[in-house]
Amino acid sequence: MRVWDIHPKDLCRKHLLAEHRELHGLWNILTKHEGKGGYSRHPETLRWVGKQKALYLRHEALVKEVFRRGYRHHTPLDKKFAIGVGSQRVFINTVSEQKMILKQKACECLLHKKEKR
Repeated sequence: MRVWDIHPKDLCRKHLLAEHRELHGLWNILTKHEGKGGYSRHPETLRWVGKQKALYLRHEALVKEVFRRGYRHHTPLDKKFAIGVGSQRVFINTVSEQKMILKQKACECLLHKKEKR
């Protein structure tokens, strides 16, 4: 489970869509399951506790990039649950470390390549 802290435009298709999927799972844990379940104690989950507003804003940034690339989006988050802090300042890996992680993957992250459907 990972929600990146770098700009969505820097993510390849695979990582953009995977983060979107993971974010929805995390959102469900934080808003529907109230800290119960398998991933409720995961470090990625814990760093978003009390920061649902920030997570909501990250989702909106991902959705904006999804649309920019010409993809569809049919899974909005319920804004009424976007409470708490509006920015994320806790990191499992720093932004620089995250960029290094992505650079080591066999993908096109960080290349700013415009994707077509």
